[in-house]
Amino acid sequence: MTTIANDLLSTEQRVTTSVTVLQSQPYVAATAQGWHREAYNDVSERLANENGFPCVFSKNAIRKGLLKFIFVEGNGLQDMKRLARGLMAFVEVSSDWNGDLNTAYPLVVAFSENAISARRVEEYHAFGWRTLQRLHSLDNQPWPKEVPYDPSSTAWSMCFSGMPIFCNMSNPAHQSRASRNLGKHFKLVINPRERFDKVAGDTPAGRRARANIRDRILTYDGQPHCPQLGSYGEDSLEWWQYSLSDKNEIRTDRCPFKSDQSLSTTQNCPHAGDHSASERAGEKGTETT
Repeated sequence: MTTIANDLLSTEQRVTTSVTVLQSQPYVAATAQGWHREAYNDVSERLANENGFPCVFSKNAIRKGLLKFIFVEGNGLQDMKRLARGLMAFVEVSSDWNGDLNTAYPLVVAFSENAISARRVEEYHAFGWRTLQRLHSLDNQPWPKEVPYDPSSTAWSMCFSGMPIFCNMSNPAHQSRASRNLGKHFKLVINPRERFDKVAGDTPAGRRARANIRDRILTYDGQPHCPQLGSYGEDSLEWWQYSLSDKNEIRTDRCPFKSDQSLSTTQNCPHAGDHSASERAGEKGTETT
């Protein structure tokens, strides 16, 4: 193993268990093996080597070595607990963001092929929503008071450890929507919600950034951007944007995610009446430690 890899390994081994689950891009690039290496190479090939990839912010992040990674081996309870620890660590390192893109760390959660059995886009999305539901059931922090419980609200967002987050579901079944295909493994690409508001929000610079990305989508995917893409809190549903259909179509489906009111401070929440009943989604699978 190279000297730099040894240095990175010793650094990783000194940190806490939860942070070890959350791995830096330089560490993964230097040490990843097996399917971890495949998953990393797939992401690198698309973001770093394909000039036309639509999301310029992701391309900037990988070019500067800013990505964070979590690798999920199975879909058992211990796998979900490990993922939850890593996501908690990601929220912690993201909570004091200074607004500089050079300190914005996108998270890539990659799942092994043993963790999921799917062939169609809809099956991958169903797995993704079950995973978010299970993470929610493990979250011991209150749902943010400013975020509605109901995904049918334009102001809804997935939240974890008190932070609203955006979750991009990418999977190998996407053929027409290539921008949502990051290789052979299912991946969740997660960012704090506030980053989109600052770099691509309702400002002249933000509108230009969104227009540029959507123009690039047309070139890269060979079809216009998804009609469900819109402005947060105004004219679109956030959850539809997590799990985009492969081809542009009108959607009438309902979000499978249910937020758990027992984790929310309902007395002071203006959206308490919108909250749905809790639903604990179980999974069967191999548990890993």
